[in-house]
Formats: sequence, structure tokens, C-alpha cells
Amino acid sequence: MSNTGATALPQLAIFGINMGGDGDPRAMIRVASAAEAAGYESVWTGEHIVLPDPQAPPSPAPPETPMVDTAVALSYLAGATSTIKLGSGIIILPQRQPAVLAKSLASLDHVSGGRLLFGLGVGYLEPEMTACSTPMERRGERADEYLAAMRKLWTEDAASFDGEFVRFSDVTANPKPVQADLHTVVGGHSGRAARRAVESAHGWYGFMRDLETTRADIARLEEAAQQYQRPESFGRLEISITPAKRLAPGDLEAYAELGVDRLILQPGWHRGEDKILAYIEQYAPDA
Repeated sequence: MSNTGATALPQLAIFGINMGGDGDPRAMIRVASAAEAAGYESVWTGEHIVLPDPQAPPSPAPPETPMVDTAVALSYLAGATSTIKLGSGIIILPQRQPAVLAKSLASLDHVSGGRLLFGLGVGYLEPEMTACSTPMERRGERADEYLAAMRKLWTEDAASFDGEFVRFSDVTANPKPVQADLHTVVGGHSGRAARRAVESAHGWYGFMRDLETTRADIARLEEAAQQYQRPESFGRLEISITPAKRLAPGDLEAYAELGVDRLILQPGWHRGEDKILAYIEQYAPDA
């Protein structure tokens, strides 16, 4: 799919590289390698550490769904690919111990040669939060503080941090990420997520959004940009979307007109490897 218009088309990516049938190690490599060969910009994991059993709303998947741990899956794929970027879509940050996660992600960026895209969110499944010994209350504040503390460990030696949820003094974690400023993407559709993206991340990620909801999301982000200060080092806010349905003719151009930079397509983790590979070929950026 080549761009012949004046507006640059979104980069294309694939979601669910660690889920369902893609949770099989050999399938994971075949799908990621096919995406890389076809010119996709990145592959993204999905994440839930545990799922409610039996499934009940708002749980997104049956409890038997395999979901390989994000850092394990992306590290595994780092060794089997060479250029495609590796995205976490998304790590539920309040559930994680921040110093341990900072080490894991820095190591992943290190072994992949700087290809990590760190997608993060605050979570919404109460049974999962409880299983991870994480209160639902104030999970947003916890996530904000965790990210700030992790950046200290990624960028400083003899680092110190004195927050409400995280405290450390004069500690160093190496290796540092290859990226001087590890690329971060905030997921979520709330006003608080918009503020978090503007103030603390390179990009924002909306999941299962059509053109109308994407338009509303971007308006919310633009409003947040007027209200909250954005560090110059982050540059322009990057917009990533997983569409709510398969792309139709004209959708790429329509998302581009809205200002979307990346479409993280969902082939369907439950559809089987052959159909996922066919999907990758059908929408290949180099086709």
C-alpha cells in the first residue's frame, strides 16, 4: 500500500504477537518475521497477567487464552528479527514493581538494539489488580510516579527518588536503554490518560477505535495539550490507533487526515497462524 497523496499515511503495525496461536514460540517467530519482511513498522504484544475465570465483562478474553509475558516475548523476537520495532501494548504499570520493570525494559532495549516501544496503561480489571496485590484506587497516581522513577534509573547513575509509592537513594542500574530517551506510549481513553500522554510520553495509543471515536480522542488530546505543559524533548505527540474493524478502502487516508501516525492492526489472535499470515500479506505496506 503506497502513499500517493500529500498526507503521509500511517505506519502499519501488528497487534497480539504473543497471544492465542501466536503464543506458540514457532508461530510467534514466523508471524514477526513475515511482518518484518512485508515492511510493517512494529509488532505489539497484548497483556494481562491473569484473567478472570470464568470470563465476565469487562474481561477481553477467555481465561484459557495464552498470553506470553511481554518482556519474554519481545526479547525472544529480538533475537529472531533485525529491524522491526517491538511494542508493549500495553504493560499495566501499577501492577509492576518499578525498579524491576525498569531493569527488564532497559535490558530488552539493550538486546534489541534500541527497538523497544514501551506502551503503558493503568489497568481496569479488578480481579487482575487484586491478584497482583495492586489497589484499584489511585492507580493513575501510582503509574505516574512509577514512570518518573523508572526514567531516573534509565538516565542517571547514583539515582535517587523520593515519592509516595517509590523511594530509593544513590542506586545505579545498568545497562541503560540504547535509546537515550526510551520511547513511551500511553494507552487509555480518559482525560487523565490524555494528560499523562501530553505530560509524560512520546505518544498515545487508542485501542479499538473507529474514525469517529478517534476524532473525539484527538480532540481530547488537543484540549489536554492546551491545559498541560509538554516537555520539548518529547516532540510532537505521536498518535497510535488499533482500528475497531478491518480496514476498508479509504480508511488509511481517513486516519491520516485525522493525524494518526501508526495503525496497530489486529489480525485476530484466535484465527490461527495461516489466517494471520494471510492478513499480514493482504495489508502489507510494501504491497
